[in-house]
Amino acid sequence: MTTQPAPANAVPDRAEQSLRHTLLSPGYLRLLLLCVLLGVPIALACFFFVGLQHELQHWVWTALPEAVGYDDPPWWWPLPALVLAGLILAPIVTRMPGGGGHLPVNGLGGAPVGPRALPGAVLAALATLPLGVVLGPEAPLMAVGSGLALLAVRRAGAAADPRASAILATAGSTAAISTILGGPVVAAVLLIEGAGLGGAQLVALLLPCLLASATGALVFTGFGQWTGLKIGALALRDVPPSAAPDAGDFLWGVPTAALIAVLVTLARGLGRRTVSWTRQRTAVRTVVCAAAVGVCITAYALITGRSPAEAALSGQATLAQLAAHPHAWSVGALVALVACKGLAWGIALGSLRGGPIFPAVLLGTATALACSGLPGFGVTPALALGISAAAAAVTGLPLASAVLSVLLVGGDAHDQMPLIVTGSVVAFIVAQVA
Repeated sequence: MTTQPAPANAVPDRAEQSLRHTLLSPGYLRLLLLCVLLGVPIALACFFFVGLQHELQHWVWTALPEAVGYDDPPWWWPLPALVLAGLILAPIVTRMPGGGGHLPVNGLGGAPVGPRALPGAVLAALATLPLGVVLGPEAPLMAVGSGLALLAVRRAGAAADPRASAILATAGSTAAISTILGGPVVAAVLLIEGAGLGGAQLVALLLPCLLASATGALVFTGFGQWTGLKIGALALRDVPPSAAPDAGDFLWGVPTAALIAVLVTLARGLGRRTVSWTRQRTAVRTVVCAAAVGVCITAYALITGRSPAEAALSGQATLAQLAAHPHAWSVGALVALVACKGLAWGIALGSLRGGPIFPAVLLGTATALACSGLPGFGVTPALALGISAAAAAVTGLPLASAVLSVLLVGGDAHDQMPLIVTGSVVAFIVAQVA
């Protein structure tokens, strides 16, 4: 008696039926509608959060120095600013629920920040990011998104369903992070790669996140136009002239991507050691770490004679300046930026609060541009490669990092795409084995 083989399409048919059943179920349709509705308040909260953070940053690093007679912040400006940041953060970390949010050395992963821990995360970000703690706003934004989503679930009486709560928290975080990464595409790809899911499960999780992100991006963009407030999103208005990468770009680009991954890995290793050190006498050692970050930023200003704000802040503004005027920095200044900011970033990863991605992207870009003077290595290929390699090394998500680089480089990305992908993959592999 012979057994007939199962049809080749049997498994896909069952998967499609399961997906169709999920998408048409009343509970899932209500979930999608709720995600669209959640995108509006989350985007508004993120808009005012980032807008306020940007205004405070401008006041600390531009308005206040001008008020006391300086055209730019003097070299010593980071020292009192960072000590103040440490003094503010210490009681938040030790006494408030949630400890001020996730440690940045752990990346963007971990359990969603709930409503109870949200005030501490918001306060830590708004009080310390403008003071120059060398971290970005992406992790606090995700905390805002997940916290508000879980609060909405609790108010709606749906908290008893852990699966729905997890999906809504993820959708809220994705909607929030999409506002600062330029839209839902990067956030969606980041979710696809980071979730580690496939098939119907992936689609069921992805759709709510896309809807929440798209709704949030629309509201976020509209309020930016209506209010005129600047939010400091990661964007490059100007990039160097396009140039198709050649053999020289790949010859130098591959080891440069590996170098970027090594530097990011070394900084994260310093962050993990800092975490171990701050577990005891946390309040005092948090202030010491903040002061050490201030010393690193001060060293950059003394070595280069440039503004300490270039190294102190999260990196969006400096990255845009590097892209628009790559030759305004000497190789020595770029090396100093990588060394001083990299050391400060490593310390901050294990002791302060904020996001790890934006500073890493700036460090990778500065490293690549410092290498762009090598024979046959162009400025535009170096810029594109630096972004993708650094993002892949710090996130462990090579596809999302390549997409981020493509969107940032814009119209010039078509020619650079092979190098972007190569740099992302090389940096990811080196970061995993280093």
